Amino acid sequence: MPDSLQLFGWRDLVDITLVTFIIYRVILLLKGKVAARLLLILAILGTLYFLTSLVGLDTLHWILRSLFGSFIIILVIVFQHDLRRALVSLGRSGKERDYEVEEASEAIDGLTTALADLSARRHGALIVIEREMGVSAHLQTGTEIDAKITSEILTSIFLPYSPIHDGAVVIQRGKLTKAGCFLPLSQNPAISKSLGTRHRAALGLTEVVDAVALVVSEETGQMSVVIGGKLMPMPDGGSLRKALKRLIEPQWLSS
Repeated sequence: MPDSLQLFGWRDLVDITLVTFIIYRVILLLKGKVAARLLLILAILGTLYFLTSLVGLDTLHWILRSLFGSFIIILVIVFQHDLRRALVSLGRSGKERDYEVEEASEAIDGLTTALADLSARRHGALIVIEREMGVSAHLQTGTEIDAKITSEILTSIFLPYSPIHDGAVVIQRGKLTKAGCFLPLSQNPAISKSLGTRHRAALGLTEVVDAVALVVSEETGQMSVVIGGKLMPMPDGGSLRKALKRLIEPQWLSS
């Protein structure tokens, strides 16, 4: 048996197991809330740094010693958007917060009303709602606008005789910012051939960014929410409103 295997003992096994477990737990923590995960990660690292020194787990202690000095800087860089939103949120008064909640609710109502109206008329529509990842780099052409989200504006944009009804409307930071935009089409061969250009564009964009896309089929009037390259049909306005509140309201309130 090689010398390296003969020297492999129970401490080495525990050492490797702990390293694997910690990496796994850190990945899971990234899905939690920023304040909790930052504190927990730092607490775990600090505790393990001293424990590994006491019991002689050299591999893990060396990794922690190498990373601990720069770990705080890494966390600040990785979670800079979360930290910025948290600091901004702390500076808001109760009245400002109430106003933002009301404004977000009105915007979601406007989106829901507009899509339900367009669905009833069977007017095709495509709306892109930006979240964490920017969408501007993926847009082609388009007309710059700066408007509040209302059902009247959205409905008028997608009327068949509107010069920009064929493109997508883009919502950024809770406002209408662009209209008549063309998006990259999905190249996924598994997509149903029955889906039209609007659906393929919504799928194509959401495959590369975390945006939410809303689609109304011109042929059937079916409303759909598209996220992560997946199409979710919405049977009615109530279902659409619930989906929007879950997917975009927290983002708008924290931006």
